[in-house]
Amino acid sequence: MPKIGIEPMRRQQLIDAAIEVIADVGLRGATITLISRRAGMSSGIISHYFGSKQALIEATVRYLLTGLKNELITRVTPSTTPEQRLMLIVEANFARLQQLSHTTKTWLSFWSRSMHDVELHRLQNVNNKRLLSNLVCSFKKLMAVDDAKLAAELCAAMIDGLWLRAVLSKSDKDQFAHSEHLAKNYVATLIKQYGA
Repeated sequence: MPKIGIEPMRRQQLIDAAIEVIADVGLRGATITLISRRAGMSSGIISHYFGSKQALIEATVRYLLTGLKNELITRVTPSTTPEQRLMLIVEANFARLQQLSHTTKTWLSFWSRSMHDVELHRLQNVNNKRLLSNLVCSFKKLMAVDDAKLAAELCAAMIDGLWLRAVLSKSDKDQFAHSEHLAKNYVATLIKQYGA
């Protein structure tokens, strides 16, 4: 097994610390001092590895987005049907990582801040477009293109809405499982409604 270099390891420690600190005090309260202290490192280390707090925050968001993407990629195979792929997309959005308290609080802080920060807004658009693109790709194999685009928009809104409701109600894993189940049922309904 290849050794991981010190830089990637330190960068990941800082990203993990940023997630924890953001969850505790929010994005605005997450200072370089708090993050570096949580990581057990000096304050200057963030500048060394990321250049600035803003760059660390952006790297943290990209880390969460990559986790979301990888959750799907690792489960899709060449023999996965469009229906199965749609269900896997739902599962990826309700995966264990997406339910963890630190992760959910960081997502909420990120979404709130993205309305006022150009780069975070750009990353949010990447996230939205990726979800829509994945959904459209699968729905297009089951229905006409215009219907697939509409179904994808409806499905994305349902996934985000159910996830958000579960988070804001401080739900447990059973509520997340119920929300995932509702989203999957909605996908099945869309296929029946618009499917060829």
